[in-house]
Amino acid sequence: PCQMWLWLHQLKGSTENPSSSPFLTLHAVRQWSNVPFFTVPLARAHGKSFAHRSELRQAKRIVVKLGSAVVTRGDECGLALGRLASIVEQVVLINRNGREMMIVTSGAVAFGKQRLRHEILLSQSVRQALHSGQNQLKDMSLPVLEARACAAAGQSGLMALYEAMFTQYSTCTAQILVTNLDFHDDQKRRNLNSTLHELLRMNIVPIINTNDAVVPPPEPNSDLQGVISIKDNDSLAARLAVEMRADLLIALSDVEGLYDSPPGSDDAKLLDTFYPGDQHSITYGTKSRVGIGGMEAKVKAALWALQGGTSVVIANGTHPKVTGHVITDIVEGKKVGTFFSEVKPAGPTVEQQTEMARSAGRTLASLEPEQRSDIICILADLLTERKDEILSANKNDMEHAVSTGRLSPAMLKRLSLSSSKLNSLSIGLRLIAVSSQDSVGRVLRRTRVANKLELEQITVPIGVLLVIFESRPDCLPQVSALAIASGNALLLKGGKEAANTNRILHELAQEALSIHGDKDAIQLVSTREEVEDLCRLEKMIDLIIPRGSSQLVRDIQRAAKSIPVLGHSEGICHVYVDHEASVDKAIKIIRDSKCDYPAACNAMETLLVHRDLLRTPLFDQIIDMLRTEHVKVHAGPKFASYLTFSPSEVKSLRTEYGDLECCIEVVDSMQEAVDHIHKYGSSHTDVIVTENEDTAEQFLQQLDSACVFWNASSRFADGYRFGLGAEVGISTARIHARGPVGLEGLLTTKWVLRGEGQTAADFSEQGSMTYLHENLPVAQVLPGHRTTS
Repeated sequence: PCQMWLWLHQLKGSTENPSSSPFLTLHAVRQWSNVPFFTVPLARAHGKSFAHRSELRQAKRIVVKLGSAVVTRGDECGLALGRLASIVEQVVLINRNGREMMIVTSGAVAFGKQRLRHEILLSQSVRQALHSGQNQLKDMSLPVLEARACAAAGQSGLMALYEAMFTQYSTCTAQILVTNLDFHDDQKRRNLNSTLHELLRMNIVPIINTNDAVVPPPEPNSDLQGVISIKDNDSLAARLAVEMRADLLIALSDVEGLYDSPPGSDDAKLLDTFYPGDQHSITYGTKSRVGIGGMEAKVKAALWALQGGTSVVIANGTHPKVTGHVITDIVEGKKVGTFFSEVKPAGPTVEQQTEMARSAGRTLASLEPEQRSDIICILADLLTERKDEILSANKNDMEHAVSTGRLSPAMLKRLSLSSSKLNSLSIGLRLIAVSSQDSVGRVLRRTRVANKLELEQITVPIGVLLVIFESRPDCLPQVSALAIASGNALLLKGGKEAANTNRILHELAQEALSIHGDKDAIQLVSTREEVEDLCRLEKMIDLIIPRGSSQLVRDIQRAAKSIPVLGHSEGICHVYVDHEASVDKAIKIIRDSKCDYPAACNAMETLLVHRDLLRTPLFDQIIDMLRTEHVKVHAGPKFASYLTFSPSEVKSLRTEYGDLECCIEVVDSMQEAVDHIHKYGSSHTDVIVTENEDTAEQFLQQLDSACVFWNASSRFADGYRFGLGAEVGISTARIHARGPVGLEGLLTTKWVLRGEGQTAADFSEQGSMTYLHENLPVAQVLPGHRTTS
């Protein structure tokens, strides 16, 4: 403890007794003995900041700057206790994960103002009571409180509050007060550096603040060449981060980040990433409601820290929906606030890509149907003409995937392309080209509302689609063709395991689009965007379509809180073999449903068998066939009860195996099969095998899955096999687009009303007109044309 005091004593030039030192509390010293001693190794040599957000996960030494607006309440008198408690919890969590944490805090003035106001009011009330001798007190006015006095009164209370909060997590803290002069004196700088390093070595969280009780007012243009002057806590945090070689500085304020114009203005856009050369494009607004700095001061401090090798993120620390995880989100590399980077990417940002796609998509939607059809046909030709390039790129992806060993056999099969696959893709695209002739601008309904007032409901594109897919490069041309046919802009995010294949396929799609000048309508996201970050672009993306594992779909559905998601999270498909089933049909359907492509979402996962079929030749043939096909069988609870020696009992009846595995369960009737599917299925595709037409029809009518089949393999649940040309996915949601979603599922509608000056008042009780609401014959409307009555 004495040595600890000496370090701080040297920093401040104090002659105080250790027991009365205001810089390190006795409680902190007592806790010090319980803190483990270790040094966290730095992940990299300091001197160069992180280039991308995803690299922030590597940050080992972090400075968190809490602005006045974050620390204080809205009335600027007192502290925001709930907000502070949440921030402390995050700092502790990150610290326990092996990172060194430092806090630069404001709040002493606000806390002192609260205390001094209370004291003044109390003093005035006592004085009035003594002088007047009456119970009624006159209105009391408060004098203007000087900031330095407030800081002096509030600093000890602020630190006591931090100490109490960190103590709840058995984390030790230490207080350090500095001024600008401490950084201009080499000896004091060395003392400060030594003290902070020693505190961090002992896993103590330093809490640093400017000594506002004695600090002189900042002088304009007082920065030394190459050195930032300590005018406020923004500059203090930047200077401290560089001095301590911190990897990351998180500056929390009351704004979401840096905007290209003052927040609140109509055209203001939040900048995800800010580069040093972009200062000229920024217009600064007014300062925060409290504090002495503004956004201009924050940017200046951030750029100085960036130049010194420390990465910076400016974010909102006051928003109730994000305060509880803003710091942890930033450290995890999530897209929060504005990230300062010295490395500007060669291509456009994902936001710019989305804007480009939306603009080109509007042009695409305005083309004649024949023109969109031509684009798709050209893409179909390119798939076969350039197949050598495509297969070469795919070979590189396959070799890399095999060498890393990160993909399962099922995923490797999805990644692989062949000449036959490309030929099938080309045929499917031509089917889409034909169907695109009757898509955008199709009239669904016409109504004569009143005399010379006609209403039409027509099909229109949804807008900007985001399709996220993994290990399925053949998905790219399929989805591209459907987007072109429906006039939608498209943003594609493929898995890195198919990067080479996706790149060449995307180039071919853009080459086809370029014949009508719409190259930008389809964009491939190749930056290091996290899927969760893409799902937050609710103002730019209209629909998300995930294509991949059930875990991917669930993650996207959870992350996309404000954007509709079309898809299914699981493909738990059932085949029910009725007691009146044909032996040949049953064997053939079960084999195809399970063994044709086990990784597909429409593959059978559970086989339901009527109880009367047990110990019959049909059941024995089913078991023999599954054994021959190397299918691992798991017994359902009821099936296991019939067996003396049963296969491994299933862990869950709601399992998507995605491999040569399946569950077998026994049911007493068709109705029990339906009930089982409703309880354990995923509403994807379910099959009945029977020769009894009445039983089959009951099954088809009662089951509410997206696809229900009679005497046909579950593998038919596919857009191409349905004649849609291709699909963007299979939806199990109970909305208009359900099952394999093709062109129709990518269209929405708008209402077009044509009149001659009519108003709603014309149809009121006092008006002269009446509604007719006559249905009119529907005629096709092409872009740029109007129907005739």
